[in-house]
Amino acid sequence: MTGKRPVLAGLAGICGVLLVAPSASAEVEPGGWTSQSPSFNVQERGCGQVDNLTFKLTCSTGSGDQRAERRYATYTGGTRQFEGYFKITSLGGTRISLKQTFRDAPSAGPYFMLAVERGGRLYAVHGGSTVANGATVGTNVRVNTVHQVGSSHRTYINGSLKHTYDSPGGSFYDKFGAYRTSSGQGPATVVWSGIKFWRK
Repeated sequence: MTGKRPVLAGLAGICGVLLVAPSASAEVEPGGWTSQSPSFNVQERGCGQVDNLTFKLTCSTGSGDQRAERRYATYTGGTRQFEGYFKITSLGGTRISLKQTFRDAPSAGPYFMLAVERGGRLYAVHGGSTVANGATVGTNVRVNTVHQVGSSHRTYINGSLKHTYDSPGGSFYDKFGAYRTSSGQGPATVVWSGIKFWRK
């Protein structure tokens, strides 16, 4: 019996490595990626509150600028990948945008916005198509966006491709947090984690 223990310990060690290995390189598309750490600003508007990676809309106001988010540095050209995990810890309202890819000047404005309805449906704000279901309160959801500027923008939920959108050229930036859409309202609390960026 005692002779088997080192073997079992060795197998446990190997299994541990196999289980951990995927998180060391989490890109959802084939290699050539370079890790990045872009700068960001915290944006709090209206009843939006940010505490590190916890984003809250504390009111149920259905108008005006209600947002709590991080706005990352502008990029131009190339292919960019974002990865993050969100967990909605409370959602008294509905139609709250969680992750956005915005166009910067001179054509500034929303380009792709991923939002959630009460009940857990994730959808693309422009066009309204369903991206995924199951983003219910308390559920951890992994989001990857791969933006090939001038070609396409792809959204992955929990590692599976769920949405593809044509992309023009120009300048863009990433945002995430909790953001009232034009038809939505809070309150809402969203906790993000595991934020990573790559480029190629």
